[in-house]
Amino acid sequence: MNDGTRILIAEDDATTLEAWCGMIRTWGFQVAGAADGEEALGQLRSFDPHILIADLKMPRLDGLGLLKGMRQLGVNIPTLIISGEGDIPEAVAAIKLGAIDYVRKPIDPPHLRALLNALAQNRGFGEFAPAAAVPSLIGNSRSIREAQAFIEKVAVTNTSVMIFGESGTGKDVAASIIHALSARRANPYVAINCAAIPESLMEAELFGYERGAFTGADRRYEGCFERAQGGTLLLDEISEMKVELQAKLLRVLEERRLRRLGGCTEIPLDVRVLAATNRNPQQAIREGRLREDLYYRLSVCAIELAPLRQRPEDIPPLVDYFIGALKDQYGGVRGADAEFLQALKGYSWPGNVRQLRNVIERALVVSSGPVLSVADLPPELRRLRPGPAVLEVSIGGSSLQDVEREMIYRTIEFAGGNKTKAAELLGISLRTLYNRLERLDGKERT
Repeated sequence: MNDGTRILIAEDDATTLEAWCGMIRTWGFQVAGAADGEEALGQLRSFDPHILIADLKMPRLDGLGLLKGMRQLGVNIPTLIISGEGDIPEAVAAIKLGAIDYVRKPIDPPHLRALLNALAQNRGFGEFAPAAAVPSLIGNSRSIREAQAFIEKVAVTNTSVMIFGESGTGKDVAASIIHALSARRANPYVAINCAAIPESLMEAELFGYERGAFTGADRRYEGCFERAQGGTLLLDEISEMKVELQAKLLRVLEERRLRRLGGCTEIPLDVRVLAATNRNPQQAIREGRLREDLYYRLSVCAIELAPLRQRPEDIPPLVDYFIGALKDQYGGVRGADAEFLQALKGYSWPGNVRQLRNVIERALVVSSGPVLSVADLPPELRRLRPGPAVLEVSIGGSSLQDVEREMIYRTIEFAGGNKTKAAELLGISLRTLYNRLERLDGKERT
């Protein structure tokens, strides 16, 4: 079955190398061994392997150095990294350098064999696409560095994670990083916004349904949990899900099986669940919007992303990132001048990073020079420009509810009174915006 598939193994322990080579040969592969990364680089041309297996810790040139050397040579073959129990950060770094997966010691032969068979059968020799770039949180602030480090630690586990922070702070990016660095990265990543789907359809969207389960159910439908089998499911804006459905969700999470609407069969689940909310979880629990037992089930690990106004030092790298990401659409702009960046730092950013991206895209559209200047900012931003000191005065001594009210109304003002645009900037649905206005003031403010 695997005749012709060549595998190169780099391992510095001679006994282990011999054992691995012998075992993999019995599976029908052609195998060659290398005592370290330097020797492996030398055999890339002579042996021309289709797959590389490399130990992380080796003398002369370790697994990370081997990956870097391959990149410099322009060699692109799928690489499995073998890592020890305490080598998680290095294993994560290997994934970022292009390793297709990592295998923990002691090696589980059936698992390794399944990986090798999948690579040999499903990809085709010499036709491996470069590994997709792993996303990361952009910024130099301490809070972002700590959040990124924590994400990398929890990513390699299988635990549930709750991500919370204001709308637009990058919760969806954090969730995608967790999936991209996990052992589930080759399997589906499914995200569902609990506030964007009508309540009447939410249960069917989550759990699926059988044909005839209700009027209009003319076929079987697999819900988000089934579509995410083997992978990761993000439940975004979890606190917007009605409490009755949260109880059903909790049962599915605890039993790790579900039954489609109208169905009789219990379906086993292998899904890692992440959740996100732009509300303070404890406040949402007190308000009856989030079940406490569900919160503790989902928040085995919790990550909080700070609002952009608390980390203005992250604005310059974010601006550079957005300019680079949009350069194919709006070519010609190479950067931003100091006055432009200072103006951005002086704003409170109620819509956070999402709002900043929209402002940068708008500036790129109207800019006529090689660098962005204050003249390229939207008139609303040039006129308002509230700085950190202004924000401090406006929220000092206020309740969290007052802060939320202030943020929402300032965003509506920034959007010129357009609530649809304001909801987009805040990263919430229009329905959620109206619900919050009603909750904060008892009625919609016009």
